[in-house]
Amino acid sequence: MLDILYRDDFLVAINKPAGLLVHRSDIDRHETRFAVQSLRDQIGRRVHPLHRLDKGTSGVLLFALDAASARAVGGQFQRDEIAKRYLAIVRGWPPDAGVIDHPLSRQFDDYGRKFGPGGAPEPLPAVTEYRRLATVELPDAVDRYPTARYALVELSPRSGRQHQLRRHLKHIAHPIIGDATWGKGRHNRFFQQRFGCGRLLLACTRLELRHPQDGRALAIEAPPEENFAAVLRALGWDGIRG
Repeated sequence: MLDILYRDDFLVAINKPAGLLVHRSDIDRHETRFAVQSLRDQIGRRVHPLHRLDKGTSGVLLFALDAASARAVGGQFQRDEIAKRYLAIVRGWPPDAGVIDHPLSRQFDDYGRKFGPGGAPEPLPAVTEYRRLATVELPDAVDRYPTARYALVELSPRSGRQHQLRRHLKHIAHPIIGDATWGKGRHNRFFQQRFGCGRLLLACTRLELRHPQDGRALAIEAPPEENFAAVLRALGWDGIRG
């Protein structure tokens, strides 16, 4: 059963677990379970996905229950009017706060197929604000240093580009732990061995939008999934949520 965070006559939000695709994609042709179908079967109603979370990302995933609500909230997403907050564990210690302003192009089409040479669209503006919440230094020589440093960061994307947070953190040399594409294999394997955690340590913990029916402010929050929370506890960061 999916964990339903919010539901009314127009919207429903779930706490998507890591490893669950939002909908069918050529990237994972072998997958048979998707958030769209699972939620539809659970509540017995058609649902309209309003945004995406990567397969490895957990957290708030929002759906509309009718076409008019889908258009209204979808417009808010397209205009970057919805405030989104994420938690991530990254390699190294980034500055206390900052803004990553780095254009990004789409790398895959709507079906998960990678664009060929010369086929990718031009890069589009992409901005992510971040704030460092906590740090830790472990006495383990994971890379070329005698100790290993990690940080808990709060991420607030101001645009919605493909894989934006993962690519932006890689861009500033603080990749997200568990990221098999833009991360560092040594650090990913260390977290698997030390903490038994092989997932991407990125979670959407809050969405803020205007309700499509009456325009009131609506905030939907999700606690980190248990496998993420266990790592936070092991690093002494339990209770830190930004």
